[in-house]
Amino acid sequence: MPIYEYLCNDCGARYEQIVLSKGVKIACPKCASTRQTLQLSVFSAPAKSGSSEVSTNGGSLAPGSCCGMGGCGCN
Repeated sequence: MPIYEYLCNDCGARYEQIVLSKGVKIACPKCASTRQTLQLSVFSAPAKSGSSEVSTNGGSLAPGSCCGMGGCGCN
């Protein structure tokens, strides 16, 4: 079940919603508006216990290797 992050276009609230199917109408929990913008988010994986190198996303990749493959060019 994917969890999506939204920004309400009417009140500016940020919220997360579990989306079970594409046909589900999403409403802001603060103002009940159905006008929202889907936010770009990243997943986070727990670090291995005892690991001294933890990336900014919470995973255990070495610093500068955001995707672990080295092909994205991010430093």
